[in-house]
Amino acid sequence: MSYTEVPGVRVPIRMWTDPASVEDGAMQQLRNVSSLPWIKGLAVMPDVHYGKGATVGSVIAMHGAVCPAAVGVDIGCGMSAVKTSLTANDLPGDLSRLRSKIEQTIPVGRGMHREMVDVRGMHGVSATGWDTFWAGFDDLAEAVRFRRERAMKQMGTLGTGNHYIEILFDGEGAVWLTLHSGSRNIGNELADHHIGEAQKLPHNQGLIDRDLAVFISDTPQMAAYRRDLFWAQEYAKRNRAIMMTLLKDVVRREFKKAKVAFEPEISCHHNYVAEEQYDGMDLLVTRKGAIRAGSGEYGIIPGSMGTSSYIVKGLGNVEAFNSASHGAGRRMSRGAAKKRFTTRDLEDQTRGVECRKDSGVIDEIPSAYKPIEKVMEQQRDLVQVVAKLKQVVCVKG
Repeated sequence: MSYTEVPGVRVPIRMWTDPASVEDGAMQQLRNVSSLPWIKGLAVMPDVHYGKGATVGSVIAMHGAVCPAAVGVDIGCGMSAVKTSLTANDLPGDLSRLRSKIEQTIPVGRGMHREMVDVRGMHGVSATGWDTFWAGFDDLAEAVRFRRERAMKQMGTLGTGNHYIEILFDGEGAVWLTLHSGSRNIGNELADHHIGEAQKLPHNQGLIDRDLAVFISDTPQMAAYRRDLFWAQEYAKRNRAIMMTLLKDVVRREFKKAKVAFEPEISCHHNYVAEEQYDGMDLLVTRKGAIRAGSGEYGIIPGSMGTSSYIVKGLGNVEAFNSASHGAGRRMSRGAAKKRFTTRDLEDQTRGVECRKDSGVIDEIPSAYKPIEKVMEQQRDLVQVVAKLKQVVCVKG
């Protein structure tokens, strides 16, 4: 057993990190979560830190209830990775052109495609199910229905903040492609809408933290949330699939002579809800800043824009509800990072990586994150490392 058990209110708090290293605000959030009447278990990953509404790096198992704030506002956010047939020797010394081509092909930041991406004929993206998926938009909460055109044009786009696209090498010199993104603006608006709806419900009025308002099973509000939640999670998955296809196309064009081949894609959510069973009980498991790491399941655990990332295989640790960390985890807020570091610091810490090095991404500087090697060490009983990757190109919004 590599976790530390901290007393909670209704359930113990299982922590895959040193409790003394967790900031007071995050610890209080975890204690508050452990007090919810519907909770059946709480596991805390080594990348844990204070989050909006609920703690990042937390896995919350509840019976008959779900907390929308514990999913996060970027519903379905996650990662995809693909190993290519290219090697480090195939890449040019100057990677600025490759980065530029990626940025020209995949809208970043608040950008979107001029027209909705036509998936028909896209190599690697199934054309089936799209009509049914988009038809589901009309069933979403009325508050977001006016966003249809925007949601369609943002399908296949990166977004802002810690979202990124990277080209990386593994220890044997093989080239990998990874990307990190979620359900874009539509997922954010759905999350905000349902968090607000939950906070109005009578059964949530006596909670210790209004951000932990829940929906209860077999109610119209829960049914509405589940419908919108699972649609947004599907949006995020499809969003990453389109971006990965566009990214592969860039690589194919830039390395025509190499006739690039791609291995099967690895993809995983890390802000989502899943229906799972533990000890014979049907539970709703919320992972906010955590991936599922069932036995033999592949996952992706990134560091930062200047450090290593890992391809992992889950060990199926039920004490952690078959979960692992979603990354290194922040050790300081974005505001604190902007005050503390300069563009010179950013240049120093991303030396050797073709990426933005301006003031707009100082909050993503590697020093704002926990050391990924330590995070991986703390979860040796959760995942097995398959490949260690180091980026040479990083695209951010």
